[in-house]
Order: sequence, then C-alpha cells, then structure tokens
Amino acid sequence: MDKFDNAIITELRQNARQSISHIADAVNLSRSAVSERIKKLEHNGVIRGYQVLLSESQKEGVSAYFEIQHQCPRCADVVHVFQSIPEVVTCRGITGDMDLLVYVQASSMRRLHEIREYIDAQTDIIKIKTHVVMSEWIDNQG
Repeated sequence: MDKFDNAIITELRQNARQSISHIADAVNLSRSAVSERIKKLEHNGVIRGYQVLLSESQKEGVSAYFEIQHQCPRCADVVHVFQSIPEVVTCRGITGDMDLLVYVQASSMRRLHEIREYIDAQTDIIKIKTHVVMSEWIDNQG
C-alpha cells in the first residue's frame, strides 16, 4: 500500500458511496487508476466489504459496556463466563482499576439486566460497572 491507497481508503471511510470521480479528484488520480486500486484492495482483502452502520438510536435493543474487576490470577481464567453469553460482542483486557471491558448488545433493557445479574453472581467477579450506550457518533470498525 502506498500513499494513494491510504488516501483512497480515507475517502471510502468518510463515505463509501461516493463516486469514483469524486475520489479520483480528492486523491489526484484518474478514475481508472482509482477503480483499479479499489478492485486490488478488495481482491487482496484490505477492503473486506461495505456495510450500513445504524446509529445507536436507530438500532433495536440496547448496548452497554461492562467494566469488570475479578479476583482470578489471569483474565483468561474468567473469560469463560463471558464466552457463555451470546450477547457479548467483545471482551478486552484493560489497564487501571478494572480488568476487563465487555461490550454487550442485548435485545432489551430487561435482558441487559439479566446479563448483568448473571455476571455479578459469579464468584470470581468482584466489581461490575455498567455504561449504557445512549448514542454513537463515530464507528470506524467494520
């Protein structure tokens, strides 16, 4: 990847639906060069696809982050708790007072509460903080 590929990706991240002509103007390449580069980036797996990302307020259900503190010697020793919950999207080890950051997408506030109660009932869990997602402005994950 060179500076032109990076510039094309930056343009696509801002708006993946913009025209090849617009991208070509923005990165100072011809339309055919931009088109070829995009096809190559797709073929090589750099660009894995395009998707519609709804804002949090338009999604069904509720999402939240749980900050988790546990008493196990290693985070890996408690991860099985979160693997058993289908609504868990990510579980990451973090620095600071808390040990894990768990992102959950639940069908309802009631289900989110059930998940929280289940986690809190685990003997290795010392502390849990819940942060419900109210809105989303940037999501560059794909």
